[in-house]
Amino acid sequence: MLTGMSQSKLCFKGFISIINYIDSVNEFIGKAISWFSFLLVILVTTDVVMRYGFNISFVALEEMQWHLYALIFLLGAGYTLRHNGHVRVDVIYQRLPKRVKAFINVIGTLLFLFPGCFLVIKTSLPFVYSSWIVNEGSADPGGLPARYLLKAAIPVAFVLLGIQGISMLLKNLCLLFGLTLEKEGK
Repeated sequence: MLTGMSQSKLCFKGFISIINYIDSVNEFIGKAISWFSFLLVILVTTDVVMRYGFNISFVALEEMQWHLYALIFLLGAGYTLRHNGHVRVDVIYQRLPKRVKAFINVIGTLLFLFPGCFLVIKTSLPFVYSSWIVNEGSADPGGLPARYLLKAAIPVAFVLLGIQGISMLLKNLCLLFGLTLEKEGK
């Protein structure tokens, strides 16, 4: 039978594996989705040149722009959280000791991030389901088909954000208990 110390080290190694896996998933998705920004710039430039240079406009091109923006915003949220890029009130937070920050992060994750993610996932699933059932597309003539795919990104995004919250929670719990993340990926 393992001693208490051995059990905690095993648990901690499990934390590292979970953290690294979650971080790598959101890192991969964030880097992949960043290419949508490049594509969005090309689409906007093309739309502007066509509209003002040739007086031509396509509904599908305009819709593709806001679809890409929505995907960047939604699917990039977990990546942004991983890199601590979300907005917070830093006036006080930045001056606090690391363990106090970790405590605030644990409380914030448990009280706000997880319930918020759960609420959005729970309320968006019927919305997405009904969109899939009717094979929803654009209501505008010449618009994009398969709008249900874009709507399906809503719960997926909040699952990614929620699992990144698990990684953040585990990192902060380790910090609170004085453990170090020797193999933590950035």
